[in-house]
Amino acid sequence: MPVRKPFGVGVAATAAFLVLASAWLWGGRATAAPARTPRTGVAIVNTNLRYLEGTAAGTGIVLTSSGEVLTNNHVIRGATSISVSVAGRSYSAHVRGYSVSSDIALIKLAGAHGLATAQIGNSDRIDIGAPVTAVGNAGGSGSLTVVTGRITDLGQAIDVSDGEGDVSRLLGLIETNARLVPGDSGGPLLFGGRVIGVDSAGPSGGVGGGRDGYAVPINPAMTIVKQVESGHRTLAVHIGPTAFLGVALESGTGGDGVVVRQVVQGSAAARAGVKTGDLITTIGSRHVATRSQVQSAMLQAVPGRPLRLVWLDVFSRSHAATVRPASGPPQ
Repeated sequence: MPVRKPFGVGVAATAAFLVLASAWLWGGRATAAPARTPRTGVAIVNTNLRYLEGTAAGTGIVLTSSGEVLTNNHVIRGATSISVSVAGRSYSAHVRGYSVSSDIALIKLAGAHGLATAQIGNSDRIDIGAPVTAVGNAGGSGSLTVVTGRITDLGQAIDVSDGEGDVSRLLGLIETNARLVPGDSGGPLLFGGRVIGVDSAGPSGGVGGGRDGYAVPINPAMTIVKQVESGHRTLAVHIGPTAFLGVALESGTGGDGVVVRQVVQGSAAARAGVKTGDLITTIGSRHVATRSQVQSAMLQAVPGRPLRLVWLDVFSRSHAATVRPASGPPQ
């Protein structure tokens, strides 16, 4: 559920961070922990989308005192830099890993320590009708908001747009009538003060609409987090830096390949001679005919490693080159 702040072509994202305080001992005497509120542990995320000429804002959930933060993948998608504000203090952040298909990402704050962390609940133990609270950066204002509602359904599926014309399907979602708006994505859905979901989409987030909002259940989200932390890379979960070819592609298909809409100056594609209007047909050993197939191929590529690229120019002449993709924005 993106908050768009376009300079040119705007792409958005939304994120929030949950941080919870814990009691500590000083000089052998028990000291009371700060009072816990729905906003405790929630922070603001801002991203710069340099290649898309825009910025985005949102929310996320702090998992560790050293600054591991859970958010939606669409919150950090395309980000060339990420800044996070927790309890009034700002940090830069990098992406540790993400799952496009589950819309989950794990980021790490630089230099963070002593952060309060979220209380994680169990999304398998919730029922329709249960009261919930959602916290987020509504409208990308930079101020945290709190809304309440109830769970209206479980195990839901919705179609969501990536902002560039492609649609993907999210499965197994929690549905709630708590009013989620752009900027809330990545924020916590709380039941009994514990996180049971990651807010992902509001009424306009799904194709075909609807009045309720949706959240990714926390149990599968935490499974992805643990996989990222383990460094175990799979087709569904990307770990570490993302290979960057340096092209923007047209939606749909050009038949034999994918049409190049724009080439980033100085990128691997530009150095190989790829130009606007060309048709990319092969990446590595894979034939590609859609933008999602290009995305999948690049998620499996490794920055700096040789990658075979085949394309047709506007005169249908075939070209091939071995390129070394740089490290670029997450998909």
